Amino acid sequence: MAEENVDLSEFDDIPDRVARAKAKSEAMRKARGEGGDTPAPSAEAASSGDAEAQEVAEPETADETVEADAVVDDDAGGEEEVDLSKLDEITDRVARSKAKAEAMRRAKGGGGSTSAPAKKAAPAKKAATPAGRAAVARELTEKVIVQTSPTPPAIRPGPDRTQHVAEGGITTRRGFFSWLTLAWVAFASASAAGLTAMGRFMFPNVLFESPQSFKVGYPDDFDFNIVDTRYTDKFGVWVVRNADGMYALISVCTHLGCTPNWLAGEAKFKCPCHGSGFYISGINFEGPAPRPLERARIVLADDGQVLVDKTQKFQYEKGQWDLPDSFLKI
Repeated sequence: MAEENVDLSEFDDIPDRVARAKAKSEAMRKARGEGGDTPAPSAEAASSGDAEAQEVAEPETADETVEADAVVDDDAGGEEEVDLSKLDEITDRVARSKAKAEAMRRAKGGGGSTSAPAKKAAPAKKAATPAGRAAVARELTEKVIVQTSPTPPAIRPGPDRTQHVAEGGITTRRGFFSWLTLAWVAFASASAAGLTAMGRFMFPNVLFESPQSFKVGYPDDFDFNIVDTRYTDKFGVWVVRNADGMYALISVCTHLGCTPNWLAGEAKFKCPCHGSGFYISGINFEGPAPRPLERARIVLADDGQVLVDKTQKFQYEKGQWDLPDSFLKI
């Protein structure tokens, strides 16, 4: 037959599978229509295609392309039937398609005496018209077997995030009593801290001051016109004796409350804070001090000792230095 003289191997160089299938189909149609004398179209012309080739349904997968080639070759009536079922075990679609195409090419080259079955002759007759080509395309489409990828194994779920009761969770008896003990310890600690703070509030700090009334000794223990500083640090007073008697000066500067120092070489009291100066009598004469030093009550006790009482103070500017208790006459 005319179809047996058609060489389809030159179309194997076309990289596009759909274009290669179109070229082979077009070559077979022209061979059947023109009696086989017309040479097959070139690969460049076959790759471009024509308007009639676009009407034929294009296979969507490599398997469909191979099946289309097989059907077209069977329609020619000169090729041997090839069993392609053994090639279905190839997992890669492209490799499987190439293997089937190679098997078909070998069958075409070796020839065969087996005639095509009668049921495949009908599409060849129908392919002469556009309606026939559409019918062939439908038959090819119905024969396409879609291969689906195997279902991936189910993903194993991760471990349970919640701890089971039997594994020592918080809801077990042991876990419950553990948390209960911790709660009681925290409550007891908070209660103890609260009671401690309350007790501290009920018993505030007590300022222990030196006694305000104290004895400094007998009058004969003091020298004339000498400032006795033995009681300055403990009781905060200076005891002075002159020819008329004795008096006690409170060692607090009348400016801002600093403690002046007795300078025996200069015979004056000098405040180290702002430079206020006082005579031995307590009268201010320099610095910012606004008034003289204050005197404390001084009297003789029943045992003949000198008693100083700081609870009663005497101020010069108020004329209180003339009062009997501000000066001890001896």
